[in-house]
Amino acid sequence: MTATPDAKADAAARRSFIEALAVYLKPRVLIVLLLGFSSGLPLALSGSTLAVWLTESHIDLATIGLFSLVGLPYTFKFLWAPLTDALDIPVLSRLLGRRRGWLVFTQLLLFVTIVILGLCDPLKSLPLIIIGAVLVATASATQDIVVDAFRVESLEPSEQGAGMAGYVAAYRIGMLASGAGVLFLVAWLEYKGVPRADVWMWGYIGAAFGMAIGIGATLFATEPDAPPSAVDRTHNPLQRLYETATGAFGEFLARDAAIVVLLFVVLYKFCDAFAGALTAAFVIDIGFDKATYAAVVKGVGLAAALIGGFAGGAIVRGLPLATSLWIGGIVQMLSNLTFSWLAVVGVSVPALMVTIVVENFMGAIGTVIFVAYLSALCGDRAHTATQYALLTALAAVGRTTLASGGGFIAEDFGWVTFFFITALAALPSLALLWWLQLRGHFAALDKPRTAVKA
Repeated sequence: MTATPDAKADAAARRSFIEALAVYLKPRVLIVLLLGFSSGLPLALSGSTLAVWLTESHIDLATIGLFSLVGLPYTFKFLWAPLTDALDIPVLSRLLGRRRGWLVFTQLLLFVTIVILGLCDPLKSLPLIIIGAVLVATASATQDIVVDAFRVESLEPSEQGAGMAGYVAAYRIGMLASGAGVLFLVAWLEYKGVPRADVWMWGYIGAAFGMAIGIGATLFATEPDAPPSAVDRTHNPLQRLYETATGAFGEFLARDAAIVVLLFVVLYKFCDAFAGALTAAFVIDIGFDKATYAAVVKGVGLAAALIGGFAGGAIVRGLPLATSLWIGGIVQMLSNLTFSWLAVVGVSVPALMVTIVVENFMGAIGTVIFVAYLSALCGDRAHTATQYALLTALAAVGRTTLASGGGFIAEDFGWVTFFFITALAALPSLALLWWLQLRGHFAALDKPRTAVKA
């Protein structure tokens, strides 16, 4: 009996679905997933988790807001990104290869710096806390540079989408471990009678051991084939470093409307980052306890973020980049207003859950769409690591420098007005998106994506 066209179409759809799921089980994709956890783990330790620690230590809101500046290494990581393209790590690179040698080096460095931060005490010396947080952020930013390069160089074009989705999901889980995980551990240690002065130290030491997952993934990974080199590797290290940096930055800046593109990269996630810098302090300040924060903000929020990530991926696959970016930008802006609503409602767990679900779902949609855009911008594979570091560093400006004054605004105007202002902060990026779309910026970026789909 001859199969009907509908039956053939159904069989083809089933094969396509199975193949789409099977790609997530490929060893290369699984390695990238585990490295995503390793990249996400340190972020909260110098961000939201540190903000809770400082809030409990009765540090004022203005100072906590300024602590977002410790994330400046994420902004300036492009300055030393060429090091990872041009130079090798002694011994480690010889034993493991250039990319894996750098990965193990940064992961061991993170273990040490996280422990150092945990040994500090904000009540005794705030400057030491600042130094420890900057060390963690610097090591974390360097690991991100190498992981991004490893992901691009390891995965086949057909695996890049799955690798990106798995990386983002695992990154969120890593943030959960260093956010809710550390907060639950600290609360449990307090319940068991561990002195209050020691619980945060043990929480950070526990987080440091989480880096073993990334180290294990790196050791089991296969060193990727090196991309076509834009420099002569027989040159001395300083000359290679100079040629790598000038080649990567020069190629990008020679593109049409390059400066406007870079400004758009800075501002697109700003409204999300502006609100996120003080979300932890806001939840604790209006009366919720640590356990509720951990369960709702980091637990329910993670589930919403994972679903939002898949939704963002579906949007990117089905729509042009410009349309996807409009959707992501608008939903991010609107989601911030739910925090203003929560500030009016007050201490209500159902209201907190609604707010966090909306914010994480919408924020994840925007993040996946934005990452797809950044990846499309890095078309020159010889410069992928340095150019991607430049773009993600600029994207971090909103979370670090631009958001650093949030504490002053919250103190002067209150939480309701503060989150309304964070929503308005999305408007400049939407204006730039409109201008770039009129200029035809996205047409060239959509062509390779259309070819891949076909």
